[in-house]
Amino acid sequence: MSTHRIMPYSPAEHDRLVEIWEKAVRATHHFLSEEDIVFYRQIVRDEALRAVEVWVEWNEQGLPVGFIGLADTKIEMLFVDPLYRGMGIGSRLIRHAEQLKGNGLQVDVNEQNEEAAIFYKRYGFVQIGRSELDESGKPFPILHLELRRGE
Repeated sequence: MSTHRIMPYSPAEHDRLVEIWEKAVRATHHFLSEEDIVFYRQIVRDEALRAVEVWVEWNEQGLPVGFIGLADTKIEMLFVDPLYRGMGIGSRLIRHAEQLKGNGLQVDVNEQNEEAAIFYKRYGFVQIGRSELDESGKPFPILHLELRRGE
């Protein structure tokens, strides 16, 4: 029996979530330079985590191991500590978002982050668009995905 639980964000775990973000990005976003990581880390630390509805998965030891950030029906961020990847955390967080927001969940994913694109497509997301630049205007193409169940 799993004692993982998903709880709302609390400022007390802010630094741990930034750490999870950085570890996950370093493990999966091989297309980013060190300069890019520092740039985006500052945005996550100073703005992004506070700008969205964040839900955190805690493990049996009482540690945050992954989180999802939502803005209405859009997944703005989903990151799992690399030590806990492949354990269903990302899927549980998306299911939690589905329960909260209903149908029509959307997510943007870096095209070069092939593992994430495969993960979302396996979950049932389909591509509905593509942008050449990310939200910061950097040349990292973005795939726009939407969850489509039973189609």
